[in-house]
Amino acid sequence: MTLPDAEGVRLQKLMAAAGVASRRVSEDLIAAGRVSVNGRIVTELGVRVDPVADQVTVDGVPVQLDTSRRYVMLNKPTGVVSSMSDERGRPDLRRWTDQYEERLFNVGRLDAETSGLLVLTNDGELAHVLAHPSFGVTKTYVALVDGRVTQATVRQLTQGIELEDGPIAADKARVLGEVGGRTQLELVLHSGRNRIVRRMMAAVGHPVQELVRRQFGPLHLGTLPVGRARDLTKVEVGRLLEIARSGGETAGGKTARSTRPRRAGG
Repeated sequence: MTLPDAEGVRLQKLMAAAGVASRRVSEDLIAAGRVSVNGRIVTELGVRVDPVADQVTVDGVPVQLDTSRRYVMLNKPTGVVSSMSDERGRPDLRRWTDQYEERLFNVGRLDAETSGLLVLTNDGELAHVLAHPSFGVTKTYVALVDGRVTQATVRQLTQGIELEDGPIAADKARVLGEVGGRTQLELVLHSGRNRIVRRMMAAVGHPVQELVRRQFGPLHLGTLPVGRARDLTKVEVGRLLEIARSGGETAGGKTARSTRPRRAGG
């Protein structure tokens, strides 16, 4: 909702504070009809909005107006547990979260021997959408497994296999190559079950030797080095907000499927 002149914050000022662009450029975006408030295009520069209640998009991409929120991508190394402390004294995530003023926590988990993309944030609502399997946010893994994986096994993975805690199927699976009697495989899943990739591959006779999560929803690990973290870009945050506001659709537009809530992990 837009607010009277005496209330709220001017839209262009709020956009500038959110890091979208300078106030002058934000005014140009508004005048060009590229900014929407609660789904309605706004072209008047005097419009005021509520940063808590209103939803602003630029070119269809949602903007996080709450500047107290932080979103960080970490390329987690192996040997690090996905928690802020470990009763066994293993390396934890505090090495990275202590670098930020905000109190960050991890979205979902990767087991200690799995490396790759982990999201750290202080946005509990968004974290719930991303981590809870009922919202169907997909994760992409690259696994190095023992043996030669045939197309018959790939079909088995996508058609479904039976595990001790119920049936499971990969959304997608494909062979990337073979190296020294091992196969590199890409798997896409929306399940949040614990150590699901390792258990699936063990069930079809190809134990995992190395496992990396390369993608989480619309986020790609890219060239971020192992052990490094970076803030998400405004566009990346916007894509995450889009998932949350659309009720948990994946980046590819596929509606979330309900699954039994379980702890996420590789």
